[in-house]
Amino acid sequence: MLDSAFRRTLVLVCAGAATVLMVLAGWYWAENDGMLGGPKTTGRTLIGGPFTLTDHGGNTVTEADFLGRHTLVYFGYTFCPDVCPMELQSITEALERLGPKADDVVPLFITVDPERDTVAVMADYAQNFHPNLRALTGTPEEIRVTTRAYRVYFKKADGPEEGDDYLMDHTSLIYFMGPDGSYVTHFTFGTPPNEIATRLSELLG
Repeated sequence: MLDSAFRRTLVLVCAGAATVLMVLAGWYWAENDGMLGGPKTTGRTLIGGPFTLTDHGGNTVTEADFLGRHTLVYFGYTFCPDVCPMELQSITEALERLGPKADDVVPLFITVDPERDTVAVMADYAQNFHPNLRALTGTPEEIRVTTRAYRVYFKKADGPEEGDDYLMDHTSLIYFMGPDGSYVTHFTFGTPPNEIATRLSELLG
């Protein structure tokens, strides 16, 4: 039998290429308004919409709770070995660079792994990033509804797994949403925090 360390290494290797593909797929999806046939030429971008989730304080929240303020929305999971913490750190640094303007932006981290990301787990994880970060989880169905609204792809990564020892493939984009909940723009994986901050500053005015 394979020991747990080897299994974990094999899972990471197998998931690496898939992660890159998910990032590219997410970028294409957002660029084309979630349409496989090509970009839309009229109407608003169909990203965002109604959701009901639970924040890391145990409170039920909906999209209405964030109306009136901009949001930076990132989908990921706490067991993510590299991509998710890197992107959440980028959000943290970008907001720190914004200074007072950051008060108008709420960073949201929404899990794609509700089986492991309980309220307690999310509360512990959120402490590693921006103090205003709201970490959201929910039932599998609530997460499915939310990811569909944001055109986010996710699934358990192929490869050996045992119990809770698995990785998730998922879209890795940071969505910037307006005070009315509408899509404004997005940032692809690896966008430097200074570039995010500069763009946000321009959009916030």
